[in-house]
Amino acid sequence: MSDEGGADRRNDTALYEHYCEHPGCEKWGGFGFAVGKSEPTWFCFEHRPEWKPRHA
Repeated sequence: MSDEGGADRRNDTALYEHYCEHPGCEKWGGFGFAVGKSEPTWFCFEHRPEWKPRHA
């Protein structure tokens, strides 16, 4: 719930299915990556990009 007076409540209850964006792959993309406010890209476990924390 939002504390903003003008916020709209979400009424959709559908699940979103994301598929891997690697060319030729048709697996489910369970790993979403976005930089800033850009649209996320989705990848399966096999094709997910290497993600290294800054403080490692």
